Amino acid sequence: MLSTGSVPAGRLSLPSSLLFRSPPWRAGLPALAPFDPDRIQRRGSRSRLRIGNFLTFSGSPGIWGPAATNSALLAVSEINRRGGILGREIELSFYDSGGPVEDVVARARDALEFDDIDVVMGSHISAVRLALRPLLGGRIPYVYTPVYEGGERTPGVMAIGETPHSQTRPAIHWLAENRGARRWYLIGSDYVWPWRSHRQTKTYIAEAGGQVVGEEFVPVGNDDHEAHLARIRAAKPDVVLVSLIGTDSITFNRAFAESGLAATTLRLAGAVDETVLLGIGADNTENLYSASGYFSCIGSGANDEFMGLYTAMFGANAPPVGSVGQSNYEGLRFLKAAAERAGSLSLRPLATSGRNIVYSGARGEVTIRQGRAGMAMHLAAADGLDFKIIRTF
Repeated sequence: MLSTGSVPAGRLSLPSSLLFRSPPWRAGLPALAPFDPDRIQRRGSRSRLRIGNFLTFSGSPGIWGPAATNSALLAVSEINRRGGILGREIELSFYDSGGPVEDVVARARDALEFDDIDVVMGSHISAVRLALRPLLGGRIPYVYTPVYEGGERTPGVMAIGETPHSQTRPAIHWLAENRGARRWYLIGSDYVWPWRSHRQTKTYIAEAGGQVVGEEFVPVGNDDHEAHLARIRAAKPDVVLVSLIGTDSITFNRAFAESGLAATTLRLAGAVDETVLLGIGADNTENLYSASGYFSCIGSGANDEFMGLYTAMFGANAPPVGSVGQSNYEGLRFLKAAAERAGSLSLRPLATSGRNIVYSGARGEVTIRQGRAGMAMHLAAADGLDFKIIRTF
């Protein structure tokens, strides 16, 4: 287990073996015992707060793992230097949430049974969140940090990321008004976030006077986009909405530009951050827009402080931090604020506090109302390997 209670100032170098908890006895585990309030009370009496952070280190979304790890470590270092959460120093363990969903559930089961964690944090695809809910719901708090499709209402699950209504809707209207975007083609990874996000997006496109001229979902891990590009070219859209994740988005956007489509067709993405942009490459970002609650170029005091600390701790050549990775920093800031307001880390008071709260992080002030996160939303245009903020909503 990795304890970050004594993270030093300056650059941090960690052996990869410290990033994972994957006990060898997963097979044949018995069912979890019924909910035990006494066990939770015993956990609460410990001097350390054990947080299990489920990050993705493998597969298409694994590209976000390094920046997510750094962002979480930075938050823990800050919080522990200031006395922890309700006087308890954070002890952080990392678990890989990549690979088959059933394997991730097994790791979570191990974490509950053998590692005795107090809180779960997750920065992974929504398919994993849906699979973990039956295991974690009603047992321990579960903070889910990245952009997602919205609508999470499971007791004890606190989702704080961007959702389509606040993220995609204003960007669609801006592109319609300022770039004449009317014809839209939607392409996304074949799982729940693109499915449900596209359903809402179609409503926003119609509001803006546009129409959807094509839609498809691509199996996660597929990097052959020739057929997709042929269909896009035939449909002649003004904009392609890209809801592909991780390396799938990188290979698609590269192929899109190399085919010549970037010169004539706009792209709008909800999960292209600085990490993905670096993989796409400067030559392949023409007419590429991204909407997000966080970009590292945001000019604010809160973000300047965050970026200064990130660079000081991990070095000038650290993995670029974008929305998905940075959300782990936000998750820990949110957890601290919710726990202090509740005066407790027990599931019920913490979840109640977390449903309606204002906390501050690198994104500035974030307001949670009835479980929905409201934050400043930014539309940015890719500019080589950086972003340029065009409009803040």
